[in-house]
Amino acid sequence: MAKKVTNFSDLIQRVTANCLLHPLGSNRFHEVDMTPDRNFHPKITHQQLKSTLSNPQDEYNDEHYNSSPSSSSEEDEQDIYEDARETEEELQSKRYNASKAILGREERENDIWVIMGQVFDSVSALKKAYADLQEAHSPWDPEKMRVADAAVVAELRRMGVLRERFKRGGERKAPAMKAAETVAEVVAPYEAAVEELKGSGVVMVKEMGVPSSPTPDMFEATMKQVRETSKSFTSCLLSLMRAAQWDLSAAVRSIEAAISTTGSTTIMTSTNPHQHQTKHALESYVLRKIFQGFDHETFYMDGTLYSLLNPSQFRSECFSKYRDMKSMDPSELLGILPSSPFGVFCSKKYQEIVHPKMEESLFGNLDQRNQLLNGSHPRTQFYTEFLGLAKAVWLLHLLAFSLNPPPSHFEASRGAEFHSGYMESVVRYPGGKVPPGQIVGFPVSPGFKLGNGSVFKARVYLVPRK
Repeated sequence: MAKKVTNFSDLIQRVTANCLLHPLGSNRFHEVDMTPDRNFHPKITHQQLKSTLSNPQDEYNDEHYNSSPSSSSEEDEQDIYEDARETEEELQSKRYNASKAILGREERENDIWVIMGQVFDSVSALKKAYADLQEAHSPWDPEKMRVADAAVVAELRRMGVLRERFKRGGERKAPAMKAAETVAEVVAPYEAAVEELKGSGVVMVKEMGVPSSPTPDMFEATMKQVRETSKSFTSCLLSLMRAAQWDLSAAVRSIEAAISTTGSTTIMTSTNPHQHQTKHALESYVLRKIFQGFDHETFYMDGTLYSLLNPSQFRSECFSKYRDMKSMDPSELLGILPSSPFGVFCSKKYQEIVHPKMEESLFGNLDQRNQLLNGSHPRTQFYTEFLGLAKAVWLLHLLAFSLNPPPSHFEASRGAEFHSGYMESVVRYPGGKVPPGQIVGFPVSPGFKLGNGSVFKARVYLVPRK
């Protein structure tokens, strides 16, 4: 054939052309030249043409055509039949492939929905385990906390497995991309929540490197943290006082008078104290307030004396609390347990350090104080700075009552001679040596003496003797 039939439209055109070139008689067939002709077209009746046009996808049998005995005609008919059959087979193949693709897409989407259901189940179990963990904090129940901790960790691992399953399946679910994106959007918040729990330390991972018992080195490291956080909070407070246009000289004199037992201000005679003097005086005020009651097991927030009734168990519980709280974010902890002992401590100390007139002067309102009085904790930057210091002091207090015997703390007296074995100057002198004739202008932070004889020096602000 000069040209094969490639589709049904071509077939119809060729049949129609044949009818126009060879009109049909009333009761007879048109005679066909027996000479082989490559342009030969088989004859077809109007009824056959109508059947062909109305059923274009039917298989074409030999009876549709009035064929001549010529070999060329038979070849043409056979080619047309084979082309039509090939076209139908292609259609069937496409239908099969489409059906297979649909079934595969449905199967992948079903897998995604199964994973999603398992994620929701795991999140529900995680919420329950986390609630049990909260309840174990108040009242303090180490065994219940251990069980809840194990449950939280197990659910976190389960969610990690589900996440890996989801990621591994991502390569083969391109046809179900929308469903995959939906699952990713659903899983993402929970993954973020899991990472936040890990980062905040609420999930108590046992490989945190904390020794099984308290040591002097741990106490020293925590004391350094107290110093760093006190400097940070003091700088923040001082910036707010300057922005509110406070008379810093008057503030220093007021702090000095409060430190002195006699109210005398003869040691610090400068009416315009140096910038460093102002900063250290303000830090002294803050630390004196927050360390008040440190020698009592609850900072005198209540009248319990459990440490005397069962000293060994009390030391063990204090160290367990220290281990659990060490890597916790204080803001997140107070958001969950605002009325815990630590929450009560923070509320009390903040109100002692920042009295109402000071807060109103610095911020123009009493919103932070009112939140504390209503049993919640502010989320402001200033209160967050304060919580860093409060947590460090709270941890130091837990460590102090974990040690046997507990360390004794001391504070340098104003006007006392400088003693290098127990004091450290906050003012740096040339060569690192304090010149003779220096006395304590005011104490900045307390010192501690441990049972093994180790001494953590008290920090003092020195002035020349007059």
